[in-house]
Amino acid sequence: MQLLLGRDGLPLFSSKKVFVNFLLLVLCSQFAFSVLAMRGALLPQMLDLWQISKTQFGLLMSIYGIVHNIFYLGLSWAQDRFPSRMLVSVNMVLGGLTTFFLGKTTDFATLCFLFVMLSLWCEGAFWPAILSAVRKSTSDSNQSKIFGLLEGGRGGVELFQNTLAVGLYTALGYQVLGLELAFMVNAGIMVILGIISWFRLPKETLLKSGEDNKMASREVLEGMKVTLRLPEVWLAGAAGFAVYMAYTSLPFFLTYLDELHALPVIAISIFGILSTSGGRIAVALPSGFIAEKLFGGAAGGIRAGLFGVILLCGAMLLLSPDSAAWLAMVTMLGLAFLFFFMRALYFAPFGEMGLPPRFSGSVIAVAAFVIYLPSTFAYLLWGLILDNSEGIAGYHYLFMILALVACLGVMVAHLLKRRLEGGAVNNIAQKIKRLDKDLKLEGSEITLSAQTDGR
Repeated sequence: MQLLLGRDGLPLFSSKKVFVNFLLLVLCSQFAFSVLAMRGALLPQMLDLWQISKTQFGLLMSIYGIVHNIFYLGLSWAQDRFPSRMLVSVNMVLGGLTTFFLGKTTDFATLCFLFVMLSLWCEGAFWPAILSAVRKSTSDSNQSKIFGLLEGGRGGVELFQNTLAVGLYTALGYQVLGLELAFMVNAGIMVILGIISWFRLPKETLLKSGEDNKMASREVLEGMKVTLRLPEVWLAGAAGFAVYMAYTSLPFFLTYLDELHALPVIAISIFGILSTSGGRIAVALPSGFIAEKLFGGAAGGIRAGLFGVILLCGAMLLLSPDSAAWLAMVTMLGLAFLFFFMRALYFAPFGEMGLPPRFSGSVIAVAAFVIYLPSTFAYLLWGLILDNSEGIAGYHYLFMILALVACLGVMVAHLLKRRLEGGAVNNIAQKIKRLDKDLKLEGSEITLSAQTDGR
């Protein structure tokens, strides 16, 4: 029960309504990424379904990443200007329709188009809106916990998705028809969740300017000018960049076991489920609590996690194809668990630094651009390295690059932690107070809890 209590001993959620809306956000946030979930358990089979190489898959993921990063920046202003109901529900429905057709083509040009559409609906304005709504669901002091619950909850949903996909695949005699059906089921659920979101999520923003459209737009833009000049915002983004760069290697752990140890399909799929859904549930769920108790907050947790990545990458470099398969599986499982521990934390600093909820959406959207930047090139990079380097050599290059990125990430996370402990919250509060004075905005901050509960 400690996971549902804040630092002050009060409930993490102010009411049942806020809690139910949070659960809806968790469901939407994972079903929107059905393709990425299946990739974690059945990548070799998805390559077979689409009849593409690892390099082509890397290109698809890079296209996906480039498109959503463009829209993270281009639509960042919309995060605080429009309510989450609009940004979440519409995109869920359109994303569901796109997902439905992904299992029905082997034409690479068509796949490229579908990945562009999927990135537009399920990333662009949608993902920052989810993150912003989660950040607003509890107080600043409980950000590590709320994002840990988000990531852990997504792990539970992902476990269902992967179990469904693997179950259909095996039940239909290891035929790609099982994957096609999994795409269709996930698509249907996305559409249903989108419709529910329209009726459940808040209809108003948290801006002090209220219904004055001209003043609301000015408030958002002036807020972005102030918040995007904060060094802490960019340090948090850079630390998240290192974490996500490491995370992009995860699908290729499956090809490592397939190519170097020739394990059965079921064994590799089970490893995929354990390393994705298992990691989220076992590690991400309590990550906020762990980071607070052992590492002094999210930045300290990220720093410790990246240091662990350095050590485990070193262990992987010592292994050879003649080493026991279980040694590689245990080491890579440890890496996966560290990835999900850190993924649950890398948006928490934006709440911990005291950014007002009314401006957090645009900041998180810009930060998401930095954090997810590896998605524009990393998958393609790994695909090229592994397709052009024979055997263990390519994987050695992969783990060496991961160790180097983690080293840089440790230094950035350390600097971020020092700044957060050095008075960043008070400094940001003063800047926001001056902004409100210049814009003649009065009154206290509007909270999501008060808005949802009608207070």
